[in-house]
Amino acid sequence: MSSWSPHAARVARVRRAMEDAGVDVLLLSVGADLPWLIGYEAMPLERLTMLVVPRDAQPTLVVPLLEAPRVREEPEVFGVRTWAETDDPVELVADLAGLASVAAVGNRTWAQFLIELQRRMPGTTFRNASDITGPLRAVKDASEIAALRRAAAAVDRVAGQLQQGEIPLVGRTEAEVAAELGRRILAEGHQRVNFAIVAAGEHAASPHHEPGNRVIEPNEIVLCDFGGTMLGADGAGYCSDITRCVYTGEPPPEVRDLYRVLRDAQQAAVAGAKAGVACEEVDAIARGRITEAGFGECFIHRTGHGIGVEEHEHPYIVAGNHTPLVEGNAFSIEPGIYLAGRFGVRLEDIVVVAEGGPEPLNAADHDLVPIDA
Repeated sequence: MSSWSPHAARVARVRRAMEDAGVDVLLLSVGADLPWLIGYEAMPLERLTMLVVPRDAQPTLVVPLLEAPRVREEPEVFGVRTWAETDDPVELVADLAGLASVAAVGNRTWAQFLIELQRRMPGTTFRNASDITGPLRAVKDASEIAALRRAAAAVDRVAGQLQQGEIPLVGRTEAEVAAELGRRILAEGHQRVNFAIVAAGEHAASPHHEPGNRVIEPNEIVLCDFGGTMLGADGAGYCSDITRCVYTGEPPPEVRDLYRVLRDAQQAAVAGAKAGVACEEVDAIARGRITEAGFGECFIHRTGHGIGVEEHEHPYIVAGNHTPLVEGNAFSIEPGIYLAGRFGVRLEDIVVVAEGGPEPLNAADHDLVPIDA
């Protein structure tokens, strides 16, 4: 194990937030909070794994005995308590939690365990742990930003391969191209593929289209939105997410004009994503440009989402989110224009709020690239 670790500092930040919120104990099971806090990702099993973080004592990771070899131990940060097949892990967690008045539970915890904890801890009020961890995770430290940069550079290379015609499109199904994108994401150093959307022609008007047996044809738009998880130096996985559109031939004027509106909106929103600017204001920049061009009703989703150990996390770049951006926030800027039944376009970069202003992490060509593939 490397001598460097951010986990002690993160536990200290969590404890300060618990004190401010009046939370006595934090209970984290499956989900992104656990790897972010101690570098361990629980398997989504029927066997309980849970980190118990008292406000005034060392955290303890309760883990099935057969999973213990996967734990990268940091004795100065947390202890480990294993349980065997005939043990009662919920009782163990309840004992470690003690007489907590308020417990905050990870929002991905299986309901069966939460219900049983509520039965074993009748005097405890339960809250959502994301109220504690969400605002902290939204502000990335230097190691997290470095991990996001590496992940973004990796999918940039895949996007470049797509734009250079190295990934055959015409005559192949969307599913076949999606599978190849996934293989290339892994080859570029990701540990897993989170998604690979390939949407051709009229399917590109569906923002979360599921790639299928539709064969890609000449002279049509192909929208590709893909990303994965790459291991960071802190032991947690950090996500990539990029969207680029290509055209299998020479794009007609209507398509080029629409894409020009999209690119202008996306670049304006990136430029406006500065510290102190409210999330909803960034959304309004992109939405305003698209609305002025007459396509406001065709932009049917938020402008962006936070990214880190999860593909979607705080801050969300959406109307109604008054939260101001701060240095260390990382999120997507991905406006889209969708003409139902015809075609759609989307352009996405990951952006970090840096000291000098917004820093886009993706550099792959932002044009609508015509390819002969």
